[in-house]
Amino acid sequence: MARPLRLAVAATLTAGILLTACGSDDAPATGTAGTPVAGGSVTYAIDTEPTCFDIHVSPQDITAAIQRNVFDSLVAEDNSGTFHPWLASSWKIAPDLRSYTFTLRRDVTFTDGTRFDAAAVKANFDHIVAPTTKSRFAASLLGSYTGTDVVDEFTARVNFAQPFAPFLQAASTAYLGFYSPKTLTAHADDLCGGGPVAVGTGPFTFTSYTKGQSIVLTRNPAYKWAPATAKHTGAAYLDTLTIRILKENSTRIGSLTSGQIDVAGAVPPANVAAVEANGRLQLLRRDAAGSPYSLYLNTALEPFTDERVRQAFQRGLNIDQDVKTVYFGQYKRAWSPLTAVTPSYDPSLENSWPYDPDRANQLLDEAGWTGRDSAGYRTRDGRRLTAVWPIMPATVREQRDILGQAFQEDLKKIGIELTRPPLDPGTFLKQAYAGTFAVLDFSWARFEPDVLRLFFHSASTLAHGGQNASFLTDPEVDTWTSTGAGTLDKAVRDDVYARAQQRVVKTGAVVPVYTAATILAAEKYVHGIDFDTNSWPQFYDVWRDRK
Repeated sequence: MARPLRLAVAATLTAGILLTACGSDDAPATGTAGTPVAGGSVTYAIDTEPTCFDIHVSPQDITAAIQRNVFDSLVAEDNSGTFHPWLASSWKIAPDLRSYTFTLRRDVTFTDGTRFDAAAVKANFDHIVAPTTKSRFAASLLGSYTGTDVVDEFTARVNFAQPFAPFLQAASTAYLGFYSPKTLTAHADDLCGGGPVAVGTGPFTFTSYTKGQSIVLTRNPAYKWAPATAKHTGAAYLDTLTIRILKENSTRIGSLTSGQIDVAGAVPPANVAAVEANGRLQLLRRDAAGSPYSLYLNTALEPFTDERVRQAFQRGLNIDQDVKTVYFGQYKRAWSPLTAVTPSYDPSLENSWPYDPDRANQLLDEAGWTGRDSAGYRTRDGRRLTAVWPIMPATVREQRDILGQAFQEDLKKIGIELTRPPLDPGTFLKQAYAGTFAVLDFSWARFEPDVLRLFFHSASTLAHGGQNASFLTDPEVDTWTSTGAGTLDKAVRDDVYARAQQRVVKTGAVVPVYTAATILAAEKYVHGIDFDTNSWPQFYDVWRDRK
């Protein structure tokens, strides 16, 4: 491993030792699990700060995970993929899958007193697709949306130009949650900033936000429309949920063991064993559904217009070793652009493209990159084989920067230079949308194989709310992902989505790396933490023992 990687891993190990030293293994919990009690507060620390809090604009999972506490959805999805009532008490799907008619609850109000009704559904969905909103994800969840009909005050019909099977799952996510229409009229331009302008119907209200420090959510006492998947009804148990932004792993874990916080998110894999050995703490984890952390190779930009170079890049990464070293075996190596817990995952891809530097070198020779410069990198026609993979330091999580260093060392061995210029979010987004980078990286939480359409359909462009960071144009992939989006037939979906997974891996459009797990550490006096299908922690049912 490169020296910086060894030093970073050593630092993480030190944090794990400190966790064991700071925590008192024989310290009793403040109570035992029993009948939930209302009242009190919980402080939860996260490692990533949203760049935008607007659920209709931001594609960040941290935004949706936080705002899930403030915004409700039409339906709820359980871990088996079954849908249940929430703001909609029932629904009917047209046989051609081009419209969904929802009968809404009649007792729901936004926290500004506005009634939730069919007009509110229409106002929100129309707002999402409006060009002025500049949605970077939610708009793609509405597919070929053509509008919402207000059938009557509490009946809304959502229409699509094409059959759209993934809509119910999309409608269960926070990204298609509902703002008060008054907020959309008066504060649409302020929603990225969070705070009290973010008016929803959820169990908590967004009380305050101090940039770089904390987010405060307060119980909505009028809440009485929890989803059928919840463990109780009525208002949330907690009076206050404070979310602290502690990006440094050692600070976040140290704050837990010193009693400054009650729950720590993003527990570093190196600290898992220490948490499990600490008698005061409990460890909770869930593997993420959707797309694993992956590298997307720009098929429209040199040098990755050549499939052989993409395949060499893919085979030249020692993913098994790198992921194991950085994540201490806590994260699973990925083989497909879907994680193994996602519907329609294709297990046949497992072990189908192992680390093979000899094959990578052969492919690069065949592609004409046969020269070597003084630094050992391959050349062709006097040009170095270089790929630009930008990094946004402000949003790095899960030690992905350290993993990137290992990948740079792997690729140098086969003669590929991988550069990582640091960029601010604004510059990054502008240039990424323009397709100026050879490599982009991200993961995506969603319990639905339609993420393959989001990532690889030629119409799913970054500039229009899609995430086709490979800039792939493949008519067969378009057909397969469109077919999957147009049917509820499981056998058909499994077939076409398997074909799409195999194609994009075989052609080197994507390099799946690892499946992240949401790992939380909490004091044992905190009860009721659960995960939704996206693996995001849920706090509506959370309560704590009284001290």
